[in-house]
Amino acid sequence: MYSSRPPHPNLNRQSGLTDQNRPPALDPDTARALLERAREARAAAYAPYSRFPVGAALLAADGRVFTGVNVENASYGLSNCAERTAVFKAVSEGVREFAAVAVAGPDDGVECSPCGACRQVLFEFGPDMALVLASGDGVRVYTVRELLPGAFDSDRLPVQGTPV
Repeated sequence: MYSSRPPHPNLNRQSGLTDQNRPPALDPDTARALLERAREARAAAYAPYSRFPVGAALLAADGRVFTGVNVENASYGLSNCAERTAVFKAVSEGVREFAAVAVAGPDDGVECSPCGACRQVLFEFGPDMALVLASGDGVRVYTVRELLPGAFDSDRLPVQGTPV
């Protein structure tokens, strides 16, 4: 969720990123701070069936951070992942450009990589955004494009399907 508390100092600056001008890597302090926000969010996950709580923190290009958690349902197919929850919250607030997303699963020593559906949704809004994961040796940073080669994008749609 978008927090009213002041964000970490490294997450409050304006980034000015565009799809054409994204840095290849996220600065380490920002990556760690974003991952910490994902860990904090994880505490609110609703995962009574899998017992696999996940938190995500999505850094918008304007510096705001939107968090999300996985929300499960007894009808498993109706569950939603933390990454998509964060994206949908941001989009519902009018935000469309993102610099990075961090994901924290239940074990901070093991990478919790987004599922295929989350990778596709993240790709829609930022194929080159940084993807930050906790790892046994600290923090790992990828791009969404690295984890979803051959992604389905608007170039594959007929002209009438092009977003406006």
